[in-house]
Amino acid sequence: MTTETVGLLVMLSDAGPVVKFVMLLLLFFSITSWAIIFIKFRYIRKAYRESAEFTDVFWQCRNLADAFSKAKATRSSPVARIFITAYMEMARSEGKDKKDSERKLEELTYYHIMDSVKRTIRRSISVEIRRLAQLVPFLATAGNTAPFIGLFGTVWGIMNTFQGIGLSGSASLAVVAPGISEALVATAAGLAVAIPSVIAYNYFMDRIKVLDSELQSFSSDLLNIIERDIQKQTEV
Repeated sequence: MTTETVGLLVMLSDAGPVVKFVMLLLLFFSITSWAIIFIKFRYIRKAYRESAEFTDVFWQCRNLADAFSKAKATRSSPVARIFITAYMEMARSEGKDKKDSERKLEELTYYHIMDSVKRTIRRSISVEIRRLAQLVPFLATAGNTAPFIGLFGTVWGIMNTFQGIGLSGSASLAVVAPGISEALVATAAGLAVAIPSVIAYNYFMDRIKVLDSELQSFSSDLLNIIERDIQKQTEV
């Protein structure tokens, strides 16, 4: 350990109970924030990679059934999961309507299937966005509150320092410096928690917005393909 680290540890061990509590709270925020950062970075990166891979494969498939078999192999992709739910809903609706109707696909059946698939896709997109954004709001909470928690510890430490000055009757640097240094460590710790949390929050939200845009674009293309597929069956 360096001299600075040993000095910092000694300073924290001599701190009052309130400052120690503040530092422990900031340590909790820091550990949790970094855990979320690592987890979400890997999750979102994998979602991006597999979504790009599935999109490329999707446009190379000859039909929706072929794409469905490919999608089941990339379940970490939000795009693939949306396609799976849409395809299964289309198959379920077609099967039900074929059973209930003498003709293969009536005009009423066409609108029923399309409406059902659209609602399923909208619901699936909402689920995927919530899944991508899960735990990310904690980073915003940490970024917004950590500086104030650290500032509270600083103010409390300075109050104790001035109280000590009053009791000792001396305002020399040797008396004031340890207490002020101890108090300022809390502010530094708060900033150390807040800065990476805010940066990570903004980064993740930006990536989630991009993925949301890609999901909306893919769903529009998928609906057009499903619509053409149903119309072909209607014409048969």
